[in-house]
Amino acid sequence: MNRSEEDELVIEFSPALVAVLLAAERSKGAPLTEEEVLEIRDGATCIRLPRSLAGAMAEQRGYPDLDPEQCWEQWQTVRTELAD
Repeated sequence: MNRSEEDELVIEFSPALVAVLLAAERSKGAPLTEEEVLEIRDGATCIRLPRSLAGAMAEQRGYPDLDPEQCWEQWQTVRTELAD
């Protein structure tokens, strides 16, 4: 990756979307519907930061966040892994 790609600004959820969805599902006490997941995604706080910093944040967090365009599908997989 060249320097300009590392410095390219990307949009990241803050806190991570997966964490927000997990908290919402635990609060609800039942699985979120697709409509609820998309509503939470659309209302979630995002920040713009350099791609290199976004990668470092994901590494420090220990897991990648959900892709906003595929969040419903990815959430179906992740939520079963996180359910306790």
